[in-house]
Amino acid sequence: MNRAIVAELVHLVAGLLVTRLVFVAAEWAYPQGAESLEVVGWITMAAVLAMSVAELRNAWKHGNARD
Repeated sequence: MNRAIVAELVHLVAGLLVTRLVFVAAEWAYPQGAESLEVVGWITMAAVLAMSVAELRNAWKHGNARD
């Protein structure tokens, strides 16, 4: 695994953690909407993951081209 892939994976994990923390804080701050916020939070995390797929693929492709 090359450095570009590791960097993308670290960036993805950091993005997912920050997204989760933001929504946990929102659920704490607005308990009446916690159920809705939880669903929106998971959908947002799925979107973050989906947006990272292209970058991971590019890192993989460029890493393999150098080998």
